[in-house]
Amino acid sequence: MAGRTVVRGIVLRAVDTKESDRILTVLTASMGKIAVVAKGARSRRSRVAAATQLLAYSELTLSESHGWQILSEAGTLELFQGLRQDVVLLSLGSYFAELTDAVTGEGLEAGEILSHLLNALYALSNLHLDPRLVKPVFEWKLMALTGFAPLAEGCAVCAREQPEAPMLDVVHGVLHCRSCRQGGGLDMPLTPSALEALRYVLWGNPKRLYAFSLEEEDLRLFHNAAEAYTAAQLERGFRTLDFYKRLCSDLLAAGESEHNL
Repeated sequence: MAGRTVVRGIVLRAVDTKESDRILTVLTASMGKIAVVAKGARSRRSRVAAATQLLAYSELTLSESHGWQILSEAGTLELFQGLRQDVVLLSLGSYFAELTDAVTGEGLEAGEILSHLLNALYALSNLHLDPRLVKPVFEWKLMALTGFAPLAEGCAVCAREQPEAPMLDVVHGVLHCRSCRQGGGLDMPLTPSALEALRYVLWGNPKRLYAFSLEEEDLRLFHNAAEAYTAAQLERGFRTLDFYKRLCSDLLAAGESEHNL
């Protein structure tokens, strides 16, 4: 890149370096994931400090120097304040950022992925949707956008479109009836409603991803299968997910203690 370039992007990772600088991992639509040096971002007089926060979506003016993209100017477009005021939601948003970082590459167009991430954060921060729904929807759709979609058309063994007692093999990414189980994978149970929701997320209108609801048990299985599938397909865990789950467990335990008083 020669001269100055103006892009819009969201900070997936921010690492403090030297006395007041930050190195950012930014996801953009046209350039994919890029590394950006924000000099003096942590100083009190910095005019770009807000735009260098994790999950800040901004318009960035970049200039190239010795192979690095240097942040010259920045104007924030969305800071998702609803997340920053809730440590649990912020931890979930951080997981979304870490997961997105893991499945995107430099120099690859990422418009759909960027929109998907922004919509999920907006759903949590501004629409106040149930995190237990937003999280699996985000995971399932991100897997699909990055080439990891499960084969959900029907049973991989008997070809039934509506599998009997549906199970998802999260290792091999295939659906099957409980009675058709062949072994060798890791199966997660789904209800018919949870399977319908999965298909809706994979194949439905991306602008209406969150326009559905599930009963408690359906939501639990939909949620658990998404998390297991993501971990199995990427063959790794996520520090931010562990932190989010620990916070949720602590809140649940605190709520039960209050109830027992």
